[in-house]
Amino acid sequence: MRTMIQYFEWDLEPNGEHYKNLLSDIENLLALGITDVWMPPASKGSAGGYDVGYGIYDLYDIGEFDQESSVRTKYGTEAEYSEVVNALNDVGIRVIADMVLNHKLGADETEVVSVIEVDPQERNREVDRLEIEAWTGFNFDNRQGKYSQFKWHAQHFTAVDFDQRSGRNGIFKFEGKNWSDKVDLELENFDYLMGADVDFSHPDVVQEYTNFGKWFINKYPIGGLRLDAVKHIDFDFFAPWLRELRNEKDLFVVGEYWSPDLKALNNYLFETELTMNLFDVPFHMNLFNASHQRENYDLRDIFKNTLVLNNPENAVTFVDNHDTQVGQSLESYVDDWFRVHANALVLLRPHGMPCVFFLDYLNGSVRKLLALRSHLEGDYIDMFDDANVVGWTFNNDKGLTVLMSNHDTALKKMFVGTRHAGKVFKDALEHCDEEVIIDNLGVGMFKVEAMSVSVYTLNGEI
Repeated sequence: MRTMIQYFEWDLEPNGEHYKNLLSDIENLLALGITDVWMPPASKGSAGGYDVGYGIYDLYDIGEFDQESSVRTKYGTEAEYSEVVNALNDVGIRVIADMVLNHKLGADETEVVSVIEVDPQERNREVDRLEIEAWTGFNFDNRQGKYSQFKWHAQHFTAVDFDQRSGRNGIFKFEGKNWSDKVDLELENFDYLMGADVDFSHPDVVQEYTNFGKWFINKYPIGGLRLDAVKHIDFDFFAPWLRELRNEKDLFVVGEYWSPDLKALNNYLFETELTMNLFDVPFHMNLFNASHQRENYDLRDIFKNTLVLNNPENAVTFVDNHDTQVGQSLESYVDDWFRVHANALVLLRPHGMPCVFFLDYLNGSVRKLLALRSHLEGDYIDMFDDANVVGWTFNNDKGLTVLMSNHDTALKKMFVGTRHAGKVFKDALEHCDEEVIIDNLGVGMFKVEAMSVSVYTLNGEI
């Protein structure tokens, strides 16, 4: 049973120590049953050693060249990246590399471009036609053509959001370029996201990205990819691109299509020929809403309109990520009181592939949930019969039983199997002190404290 961790968060110290810290933590990850590690973007960003990794400057610079005022990235050097990726691979942990292809930032020079300014809120509405100085020249002089001779210029992009000549921000679509008609329809057309927007209809771009992808997965023992901002990239790009990469090696792939709309996610899965999984954003939003609505949220609806309920084979479930943190672009952070609830709903269910956020990994109760995930075998019974108290049990040797409340302290009669008749169950999370004695019918009366979650096992064993 696979379990992923997002092993970074937005506010990590930019001290270049992260790869070293991960290297020293591998044994702990193994002990907790982690099978996949989602690494931060490896390539050099426009803010050099301070860049979280999503302001991509040079894909081929993994912390090797003196560019953007730094040799290392925020997380370390190329040698350290290679060391930790190899070490994870050696112990059987699959490395998921974060790949950012939608845009580029930190260009080396401006170019004069004729543009059509569009309304940021109605991307198909033209506002003006003018000439601007756009940051679109990427020469990578300090890399001196190592790994790739390709240089990026205005013809390789669709739009930018800044005019150096006037010092003005806006969305400036280049003359002769069109928005892709196969992207998310938010704002009429959500092709443009940020920076210098890559033109995925340009054959040289497609070839360069194919070359890069093959180079990267062959240089490092990468077992999977996390694809950033896929709803902004032409839907026809990834299926053939991934086929090319999978001719080199087998890859697990998960895309970030940020939408709470289940229909949009299912449509994208079909448009991309089921070549990837998707993060279950609708489920995350249910968790977020449940945490903020507290006792007014009906817990029976927690899986309503989610990918994990409707298309579990393609769902990667999660509580939060770097973008949903407070102050970030997709802020929707699950409230503290509900975090263990949410992680139990992600980790202690048999469907979907769970991804634990780095900040939750530091929580002792969540670490216990990770350890308890090994006890999910066998049939399970849902008890989603109350708006404020829900639970489920597994009919196996440990008798894993989960019970949670978003309101008052409660008791719930639950079946754990006749094999456990006369046995004692305890809360492995130690949120409840009471022991539960299972009767001859395999039933016990389990308790959960107010606004809490308990996970009972035979003798409270983890």
